[in-house]
Amino acid sequence: MLISLKLDKIFDPSSVAIIGASDEKGTVGFGLVKNLLSGAKKRKVFLVNPFDKEVFGEETYSSIKDIKEKVDLAIIAVPSKIVLQIVKECISKKVSGVIIVSAGFGELGEEGKKREDEIVSYLREAKIPLIGPNCLGIINPRVNFNASFAPISPLKGNIGFLSQSGALLNSLMDSMNEKNIGFSKLVSYGNEADLSLSDFLHYLGEDKDTKVICMYIEGIKNGRGFMDVASEVSKKKPIIVIKSGRSNAGQKAAATHTGSIAGDYEVYATAFKQSGVVLVDTLEELFDSAKSLLMQPKCSNGIGVVTNGGGAGVLTVDYCEAEGVKLVEIKDKDIDQVDKKGTLSVIPAKRNPLDLLGDALPDRYLAGVNAFLSQERVKGLIIIETTQIMTEPLENAKIIIEMKKKYPKKPIVCCFLGGELVSDAIKLLEKNNIPNYPDLKRAVKSIKKLIKDL
Repeated sequence: MLISLKLDKIFDPSSVAIIGASDEKGTVGFGLVKNLLSGAKKRKVFLVNPFDKEVFGEETYSSIKDIKEKVDLAIIAVPSKIVLQIVKECISKKVSGVIIVSAGFGELGEEGKKREDEIVSYLREAKIPLIGPNCLGIINPRVNFNASFAPISPLKGNIGFLSQSGALLNSLMDSMNEKNIGFSKLVSYGNEADLSLSDFLHYLGEDKDTKVICMYIEGIKNGRGFMDVASEVSKKKPIIVIKSGRSNAGQKAAATHTGSIAGDYEVYATAFKQSGVVLVDTLEELFDSAKSLLMQPKCSNGIGVVTNGGGAGVLTVDYCEAEGVKLVEIKDKDIDQVDKKGTLSVIPAKRNPLDLLGDALPDRYLAGVNAFLSQERVKGLIIIETTQIMTEPLENAKIIIEMKKKYPKKPIVCCFLGGELVSDAIKLLEKNNIPNYPDLKRAVKSIKKLIKDL
């Protein structure tokens, strides 16, 4: 569609002009230049600063109009009072897209909204799409393109992230890098003066590199339009949302942050459910869910639990019941029919959850996991490992990877509890697209997201 074609020039431009480029540390212009100059060398970056002849050792231009070559994307980081003048110059230059990172518009009230509306009217007349104002910018890790003033660049991956908050985006990128979670596209869309959340959602829905879409939302300007787009996109790939502004105080805070009208939380929750959007409570749950949905297939409700710690198994049962995750009933005879070697004969009660006992070696893990996954009524599996003196985490991880290959249509979620002793095993699991969670409840909530009828 037309919007996708327009956004391609923004997310992967051949040339970029930074208006407000600076080499003064701590400024927005500094961050933008630093990130863009460290990107792909094939992309031309033009620095516009009428006061300095050089920035980062690169020649500058007094105006975007002085650039003789074609400019795909203009990024504006100047005081709000002169943004309109700069926008008119960008229109004259016939750029393909504009990002305004500058604040001082609709989020400040009526006067700022008037300035914002005037800018939008000029750009729409020229048919030039706008992201912002009052935003961090955008990042496309897939092509090494960081058009933001973020202090860090994210890893490449398959999660698309749309955020109404730039500051939140910064912190999450740092956290996700530490967890080795990568992104396809990241957008801080700010005030949504022109391009809206729905436009970006549609774009990510069509984007081949994006497998899961995560969003932080304060308010939605066109609820019906969003629901229409979300309903279509959610049929193709998961959409996970965390929504702020549950309380009256939170709604007021959203209004002063990005000029959003947060609205009644329950109304949003109902709309999300009708549109196939998964609503979560915390940032932790947002990315826990993204990880499981990215790595594992969906299934029907009917889960098995295999553990080497009885207490961990009991807690997991409690969490499953609270979350509506159904534990399949398993009897001794079901296990014995599969356990031909009698490896599990030392277990006094072979049921679900299956307690392999604290002295379980890899052969017992192999027998237990295979026994459960071979049962047709077991649709998915939570595998727990508590660290004991005889436990072999790395070998257990290898077994789980082999079992996943044997039963590719059944989701597996792991919870290897511990620290340094299990770190190599966890890395191996996740390298092979088997998600691990350091907490039992997080593992249960994550497999819940994979159950189609919940």
